[in-house]
Amino acid sequence: MDNNTRRLKNMAYISDTGLVLKQFKTKWFVRKYRRMISFNLPRAYYLLRCMGVHRKGFAYLEPPFSCDYGDNLYIGDNFYANTNFTVLDVGRVTIGDNAQIGPNVTITTAGHPLHPQARNTHYEYGIDITIGDNVWLGAGVTVLPGVHIGNNVTIGAGSVVNRDIPDNVLAAGVPCRVIREITDEDMKYYFRDRVFDDEAWELVKSGNDDWVNIIKNKK
Repeated sequence: MDNNTRRLKNMAYISDTGLVLKQFKTKWFVRKYRRMISFNLPRAYYLLRCMGVHRKGFAYLEPPFSCDYGDNLYIGDNFYANTNFTVLDVGRVTIGDNAQIGPNVTITTAGHPLHPQARNTHYEYGIDITIGDNVWLGAGVTVLPGVHIGNNVTIGAGSVVNRDIPDNVLAAGVPCRVIREITDEDMKYYFRDRVFDDEAWELVKSGNDDWVNIIKNKK
């Protein structure tokens, strides 16, 4: 079995010449993306396509952005990632709709064996990561191999997510753990105990997503 097939099956593999060349090709387009003019969506979508990234609909990844392979990254509609979003997509990374990614977030499927003798053989692995719909990853979050994050989840800034997170919760910490459930009562607050003013509250209740149209119309 060749090493690329082993990689895609989440098996131990060695990053041989074929895989290194595949990464070099992706990195070339990544460098192009980093020099992209902000809000130039046609150019951004072209470069993401060249990387092999699977895009469901609207997406904006603030440069600089980095990934290993590109073709193992699947992102949903209404996707936004802030600066320095890093994805080690050795294994498959699937992110649902309406994701918001804070600055300096790392999603890594990649890892190495624990024992030094096994590690020195240059075997490595990539274990799939899945992130649901309506998820916000705060600044500096790291998501580790094999993790599943459910729908409607907020992960607090600086967290290291090394285990599955269920739906509808706020989770944070190192390692990340569930803090509490997110309920409809939380909807009226925009930060801690600060409530939306009447004008903003009407927009929140309507579920309007004008921010997407604003970015789409930027030239």
